Amino acid sequence: MTSKAPNILVIQADQMAAKALSLYGHALVRTPHIERLAERGTLFERAYCNFPLCVPSRASMMAGRLANAISMWDNAIEMPASTPTLAHYLRSAGYHTILCGKMHFIGPDQLHGFDERIVTDIYPSNFAWTPDWIVGERYRPTGINMRAVVDSGLCTRSLQIDYDEEVEHCGVQKLHDLARFHRERPWMLWISFTHPHSPYVTTRKYWDIYDHNEIDEPEVSEIPLDEKDAMSRWLHYAHGGDLHEVTDAHVRSARHAYYGMCRYIDDKVGRLLDTLEALEMEGDTVVVFTSDHGEMLGERGMWFKQSFYEWSVTVPLIVRIPGLDSRSRCDRLVSLIDLLPTLMEVAGKEDFEPVSALDGHSLVPLMAKNPSDWNDEVISEYTGEGVIAPCRMVRIDDHKLIYTHGHRELMYDLSVDPLEIDDLAGRPEHFEIESRLRARLLADWDPEEIQAKCIRSQQERLFIQKTTQGKPDWAFRFRPDDGERFIRNDSAVGTKAKARYPFVEPTPFLK
Repeated sequence: MTSKAPNILVIQADQMAAKALSLYGHALVRTPHIERLAERGTLFERAYCNFPLCVPSRASMMAGRLANAISMWDNAIEMPASTPTLAHYLRSAGYHTILCGKMHFIGPDQLHGFDERIVTDIYPSNFAWTPDWIVGERYRPTGINMRAVVDSGLCTRSLQIDYDEEVEHCGVQKLHDLARFHRERPWMLWISFTHPHSPYVTTRKYWDIYDHNEIDEPEVSEIPLDEKDAMSRWLHYAHGGDLHEVTDAHVRSARHAYYGMCRYIDDKVGRLLDTLEALEMEGDTVVVFTSDHGEMLGERGMWFKQSFYEWSVTVPLIVRIPGLDSRSRCDRLVSLIDLLPTLMEVAGKEDFEPVSALDGHSLVPLMAKNPSDWNDEVISEYTGEGVIAPCRMVRIDDHKLIYTHGHRELMYDLSVDPLEIDDLAGRPEHFEIESRLRARLLADWDPEEIQAKCIRSQQERLFIQKTTQGKPDWAFRFRPDDGERFIRNDSAVGTKAKARYPFVEPTPFLK
């Protein structure tokens, strides 16, 4: 690297399950370009999101703080413009910061510290998707249902392809512009795609990479409804699980398409890496690849995200720092809130003083060595649509505790039970470790207070949305027509279904 602080390229996927990638042990799905990046950097084997839902996960990641600390409750909550983000901190270090693609900011501030934003968002920026815990778990503001699974398969074009083609084009163009016209200052370019988010549809090119007969079944079969834990039972109804019959054929088709969608993103990563190399910038550009959360993909009979099981809450995370003699793999517990202090250290500001307390820690020491003082602990939270009470997860070393307020806890030892089948909660022989995990989980988090705050915030936003009909929509407008493009004040499921080509008539509900 040169004496100038390194440039930073962050590539983010949406709803990409680490467990669906060969780098994390999947036997079928290959992502050669992501693997190429991993060969030159450090792959974090046990990386977690801090909230398995788009808006709060991304806000938490950008702020370097747990979601409850900044009152980020769900997918229609506004992060205050007064919240310092990674973009603010890097600008204070002399960086020029650019956002290209999805970040799902809610409210009038659509920059949150970025100098530039060069693509609109795919999803609403207003309060349209506010949950309502008073109505209950069946309230589905996004229209989510199992049509994403039962109608999965092939397409020639989709709304998400429209979006990600635009993100890639603008991202590649911006790299060329930065190489030619922006050499004086370091930059951070955050390129964020919407694949492989549901619905599970892909083009023939990516479908044909895999033999349909070789598509694997979920490792854990569907858990009967009366045996599900409270949070999973809520999500069953929240996802419209009682509105369609999902067959084994549907599951195989959805997983097949999802694997194709992952390969589609892999090609996008390849083009960005190729562009860096063609511009001779790979030697002074740090590259990060990650996702905002995972995807259940039929495991336990569950789909999408929003749960604390490993397929939903873990994420791929690869960091390449040119010139650093880094380990190829790291098995310590890390999470997305660690990115802010990591990238500040990369920028040469490891001793920076944050203006508000951070919950994350720099990953650079983990990449260079295996420090004995690293705290192997991660926390993830959930207060979004689909549940009706605050939920939280803590993992310390090999044990994970899942807390659903007002209901029994779950605890797993992932070292011997990676599929999370054997619930240890309540067993006398595990009393000590369960008590320790519970004490940590509740130490800085009051579920009664959180519940009251969530319901009050929901009712305020529902009132505003109803009164204003979602206007102004606050959509970021890079193009003059961006207020009318993609999904603005409507159902995600319905809008995406209309944009699928050839059109597939949605499968009717059972009731």
